[in-house]
Amino acid sequence: VEQPPSRYSAGCSVEVFTAKLKTHLFILHVLILWLLVFTFLLFLTLCVTVIYIPLMLFGLLGNILTILVVWLRPHMRTSTYLYLSSMAVSDLLILLLLPLDLYKLWRPRPWPLGDLACKLTMFLSECCTFCTILHITFLSLERYLAVCWPITAKTVVTRRRTRAIIGCLWLSAAVSAAPVLVMVGVEDTDKRECRCTHFAISSGLLSAMMILSNLYFLVPLCILGVVYSLIGRTLWLRPKSSRRDQSHRNTVKMLGVIVLAFVLCWLPFHVGRTIFSLSLVFSDTYAPPDTHLYFLYYLSQYFNLVSSVLFYLSAAVNPLLYNLMSARYRHATLHICKSAPTFSETSVTHQLDS
Repeated sequence: VEQPPSRYSAGCSVEVFTAKLKTHLFILHVLILWLLVFTFLLFLTLCVTVIYIPLMLFGLLGNILTILVVWLRPHMRTSTYLYLSSMAVSDLLILLLLPLDLYKLWRPRPWPLGDLACKLTMFLSECCTFCTILHITFLSLERYLAVCWPITAKTVVTRRRTRAIIGCLWLSAAVSAAPVLVMVGVEDTDKRECRCTHFAISSGLLSAMMILSNLYFLVPLCILGVVYSLIGRTLWLRPKSSRRDQSHRNTVKMLGVIVLAFVLCWLPFHVGRTIFSLSLVFSDTYAPPDTHLYFLYYLSQYFNLVSSVLFYLSAAVNPLLYNLMSARYRHATLHICKSAPTFSETSVTHQLDS
């Protein structure tokens, strides 16, 4: 005679069904979560791409115009604008590397240009980053001398010395960025991704470079804070009727806005890069899904995606700030733009006459 199912077996069936239901619900929740993350990442990538393209075009045009304004207008070749034109060259090189970053954003692997190109592009990006920071720092020190020690500045600050200092700044930036040539490369022959090498992580080179990069940001930031405090104090105590002091005030205002934009745009960039470097150093891997650093690693990816926009914005926005804050630069820019068609027409007329 067939026995009816006991209460125990019925209870087991309910428990098994409940356990399976919980498992399926958990899997469903995970799939929905990953779908939301993927959708958000895709949306963020599309937004960054839409911002990158006009930002690059605007930045290239503005920085090229800055270089032309300084070198085609003799009265613009002051020490201040020599620094700004050299910084425009640095920003121009940064923006020229933007298409490669955009390519890696959509297709991080395989890297199509080989190991040497990987090293050179990363080195150039780091070199220009250091160079821009040094230019802003020394430009602010030059303004400090001009405002607080005007007699000394007349003898110390000359065009020849300014050009020599600019050359030294580029050399210092190149030497500081030289370890990047060893740090990055294309190691995996299958994936062929341009990235930080295992040697750089295991040897501590990545940690040392991260410290150097942060010092390159924090030390100049402290110097800028002290310098502009002293400049502000000096200008505040002087009478405002002096035409020279009014010119100094206008220049200092422009540089103050440039420094503020620099801090706002570069602080997230350094924070994101530090988080990413720490995730690599502590995990010694590039994708740590089985460790507690999983969240830290992917947080840095999202953070870097947003901070990179601010990084390139910093390279593109300076010419706009010059136009807004400096009437002298604005007039020189208008003169260059107006004389360009005239120069073209003169060339055509000369060719027809000859």
